[in-house]
Amino acid sequence: MTETDDELHDADDETDYELIHGDDSDDANDADYEFIHDDCEDSDHILSHRHKQNYTILSEADICQRQEESIVKISTVLSISRVAASILLRHYNWSVSKVLDGWFADEEKVRRDAGLLQKPVALPHGRDLTCEICFETYPSDRMSAAACGHGFCGSCWQGYISSAINDGPGCLMLRCPDPSCAAAVGQDIINLLASKDDKEKYNRYFLRSFIEDNWKTKWCPAPGCDYAVDFIVGSGSYDITCPCSYSFCWNCTEEAHRPVDCSTVATWILKNSAESENMNWILANSKPCPKCKRPIEKNQGCMHITCTLPCKFEFCWLCLGPWSDHGEKTGGFYACNRYETAKQEGVLDEAEKRREMAKNSLEKYTHYYERWATNQSSRQKALADLQQMQTMHIVECRRVLKWTYAYGYYLPEYEHAKRQFFEYMQGEAESGLERLHQCVEKELDVYLNDDGQLKDFNVFRTKLAGLTSVTRNYFENLVSALENGLSDVDTRGACSRTASSKSLGGGASSSKGKGGRGKGTTSRWSTLTRNLGDSGHWSCEYCTFANPKSATLCQMCRQRR
Repeated sequence: MTETDDELHDADDETDYELIHGDDSDDANDADYEFIHDDCEDSDHILSHRHKQNYTILSEADICQRQEESIVKISTVLSISRVAASILLRHYNWSVSKVLDGWFADEEKVRRDAGLLQKPVALPHGRDLTCEICFETYPSDRMSAAACGHGFCGSCWQGYISSAINDGPGCLMLRCPDPSCAAAVGQDIINLLASKDDKEKYNRYFLRSFIEDNWKTKWCPAPGCDYAVDFIVGSGSYDITCPCSYSFCWNCTEEAHRPVDCSTVATWILKNSAESENMNWILANSKPCPKCKRPIEKNQGCMHITCTLPCKFEFCWLCLGPWSDHGEKTGGFYACNRYETAKQEGVLDEAEKRREMAKNSLEKYTHYYERWATNQSSRQKALADLQQMQTMHIVECRRVLKWTYAYGYYLPEYEHAKRQFFEYMQGEAESGLERLHQCVEKELDVYLNDDGQLKDFNVFRTKLAGLTSVTRNYFENLVSALENGLSDVDTRGACSRTASSKSLGGGASSSKGKGGRGKGTTSRWSTLTRNLGDSGHWSCEYCTFANPKSATLCQMCRQRR
């Protein structure tokens, strides 16, 4: 994405702030899946690169500071009051460059659109005035007006302001109560006349508008979190890690879901919440009574079904025919020869065919959803149990593994080679993670609770480091492959012959880019399986599948040995 003139202008206006950085911790770095290895020659270069991030976390104090500096800049450059400067900035969505460009291009038009008068009109002093809302007469010192000079009493102003504030953030663009007047009501009138509660609400809207009106900033979507994110648009990875420990996607604001794209996540979440799955379940697990058409669920017992009162029709569950036509000659109570014959001949009615299709679809969805939900619960447990031990790597791996099941659900059935390769890599990553998780959750507990076991801790530490390294490799490969769309496997079941230079590995020696979205990396699978030759197998150099020594073609990608 190319930068617009506004972005370039705004970038010149920005100064350095004392900000909180979301990736300063080791925990956040683990989420990037660009892992550093001791044997990497340029690991120092990669380490310094990984600390470069494409977003900045803003606390409430940082937002106030940026807001204040924008107001001061506009007020100073245009020689207008702070109140007028804030009105202009809100009108142009807090873009300093747009305010300046518009002002110097046509000041009169900008004033007219924003509701700023060239020459403010003051209320006359020393005589009684009539409020234009309640038509009561008051001394001039009890009347107030915006820059237009239309006077209203304090109680009418307070009611007008309170009603606007209670309606929401639109109160920031409040105009004079006179229907024929478009003069803006500034923050000075609010501070002077509004109640304490209304002033607090207004100031909150005012602060939040700085984030919500700017397309380059967003609030962290975690409940109760007051941090905001200033994002460099077009900089690669959308993953954001907030200081509140919540990770989310900048693009769709859902939970961070790398390596799955936003459209797949949106479709999956919609499917999980849609009523269509309820209808699929009803269609797959129930049948209508042939007489009264009420749906009936059968969960056990024989094929003899009796509908409830008042229908009481007796029929066969399989073929839906009257039970009076059934007996030993049709298969007895637990089978139906008529149904089996019709099924073999392919002459089932449309309702039965739809039921079979719904059942197959439901079984597929249930398979992937259960594993998606299981990894979600495992991640939550790991987050609660292991965060004190700084093992956030497991938590992030659980998140990645969870979303791979959504990816697998939407992977087309006809792409057999991609599906086989995906399931192989997913299985390797999952088994590695289970071993690591068990090691941390069970074996580490021994050393945390028993000082006498410290003499064996070095052995455990070596084991833990090995499992962590292997698990990192597995997930590095999986993430890189899915972000590439499994492009190294063609639809005929053969791996691309360019895999040697653009393979699925994710090695540290070529992991130069943060996020690595859509870019291949150097394979390290051959290193991980180098010892297979000693166990009666050989590892394919293209897809790393372990093949028997007697095979001359890879059983996974069909490449020659």
